[in-house]
Amino acid sequence: MAWICMIIAGLCEIAGVINMKKYSETKRKIFVFGCVCTFAVSFSLLSYAMKTIPMATAYAVWTGIGTAGSALTGFILFGEKATAFNVFFIAMIACGAVGLKLVS
Repeated sequence: MAWICMIIAGLCEIAGVINMKKYSETKRKIFVFGCVCTFAVSFSLLSYAMKTIPMATAYAVWTGIGTAGSALTGFILFGEKATAFNVFFIAMIACGAVGLKLVS
């Protein structure tokens, strides 16, 4: 259950970053509300997951999901440039998160 919460927490972090980007483009207050709500859920689920998963592993996986997911979202939704280096290093982040899951 902790790992499921960890994945959902990472997805909520991505949603928070999307809300930040939308706010920066539109200045609509609804995106601030969305950002606060999704980050609150993300932090709460991360905290819950840390009851079973070691702190270092939990935080590394959470930030990895958020970082890689936000970068991919930028490429897909916002037309940001995806270079071979970007994709390679995002794959490295994903490999690190999977590796931490396997050893913990």
